[in-house]
Formats: sequence, structure tokens, C-alpha cells
Amino acid sequence: MVERPQNPSVGLFATCLVDLFRPSVGFAAAKLLEAAGCRVAVPRAQTCCGQPAYNSGAKADAKRIARRVIATFRPFDYVVAPSGSCAGMIKAHYPEAFADDPRWLPRAEALAAKTYELTGFLHDVMGVRAVPGKFEGIAAYHDSCSSLREMKVREQPRALLGAVPGLALRELPGRDVCCGFGGTFCVKYPEISNHMTADKCREIAESGADTVIAGDMGCLLNIAGKMLRDGRAIRAYHVAEVLAGVEAAPIGQVKPEAEEATA
Repeated sequence: MVERPQNPSVGLFATCLVDLFRPSVGFAAAKLLEAAGCRVAVPRAQTCCGQPAYNSGAKADAKRIARRVIATFRPFDYVVAPSGSCAGMIKAHYPEAFADDPRWLPRAEALAAKTYELTGFLHDVMGVRAVPGKFEGIAAYHDSCSSLREMKVREQPRALLGAVPGLALRELPGRDVCCGFGGTFCVKYPEISNHMTADKCREIAESGADTVIAGDMGCLLNIAGKMLRDGRAIRAYHVAEVLAGVEAAPIGQVKPEAEEATA
């Protein structure tokens, strides 16, 4: 566990996909951080991390976005994202983007040094070993590429999920393999992406799991969509929702009462 201030201030980087598609993940992340003893704020000025622009070659646009993020989250002790992808953009690629800018490089490096993926922060920095969630089911955990390779997060979510009563974890044989989402990759190469996602979904089904859990909404939306299209009755949840015990319909599905309200 690294040294940290007591009751640290945490700026929650909510991410675009959480904000637009799954707000319950943001609420779950805030609940977990507060339970760990953090003072949590969600700055209204925050916006996209700039990764779509950066990966598409629009470096000037990405840097404009990054400057806003850097300024917005400067006051906090830590920045935490319920996404290895967005956290990885800030931690690994902001310093890279400003490498030739002596004014902004130190600011980018300072932000990168205090940015964490949610489960990595809870486990490694805050020392969390017990969580409020309960979950009945058998789950396969999917590691996102950015969490594994940029944020070095692998065992932390498994350790935290191991503390959830009722939850049994299954390991996938290809747990290091991409689900096929890859941000703009799935748009540029849809046939390859679909093949990769089909392989991932087949592995999950063959594991005997009735649920897939992951830490990145991009992966979850991709996998859940493929499961639904293929008629597989396997639930998908963000790891924060399971750890926090937040009640929500599986990703891509709607609660019966919500269906009645829209009928």
C-alpha cells in the first residue's frame, strides 16, 4: 500500500460512457470511494479524456481537451476513473502528448502520477478488503486491455470481488485477449471486431458463468450487445456495481417496470 493523506480528496472522472449509458456505475464508484474514507467530488467542468480524438490522429483537439481535464482535476489528491481506458489515457498518454511542451508537460505528469483505475485505487491505495455488495451468481471477469497493459490492474478486481458474498469467479482461458471493442477499432474493422467478440462470448458461455463482469464500459457494451444478439442469457455488470451492491438491470437490458412505463 502506498502512503496517502488521511481522508484524501478524490476527483471522480466519470467517463463519457458512464455518463451517457450507465450512470449507476458512477454512483457505485462514489459509494465505494466514500466507504473507503475518501472525500469525493465530481467536477461539473469535466469532459471527455480526449482518447477518441487522440487515437484518431486529431492530436491538437486531444490536447485541447486534455488541458481542460488537467486544470479541472488539479486541486484533488487523487483522480479515480471507473475505467482503465480513460485512466490509461490520462496516466500514459497525457505526458506523451505534451512531451514537447515545457509549460504543460509538468502539469500532465503531475496529473498522471495521481490518476488511478477504480479497483486499483481501492485495493492498492486505500487498502480496501471488504465491500458492501452481495451478488448471487457465477461470474467471469474480463480484463480490459488498458487496465492490464497501461494501469497494471489484474489481481485487484479479483481480490475485491472475492470479498463479495454469494459470488463465484471463473477464469477465462483467454483472459488476456481483447474483446474486440478497442474504441475506434470496432468501427474501422467491424468484421474482425465481431469475430473477436464472438470468441470472447463463447469462452464466457463455456465457462459456465451466468454473468460477465468488467471494469470498462466499452468492453461491457460490446460484450453485452453480442450476447443479446446471439440470444445468450448471460448478464453483464460493471465491477463497481457488483462491489457496491447497486441494484440495476444488466447492461443492455431493461427492468420489467421500466418496460411497462414506456409501453
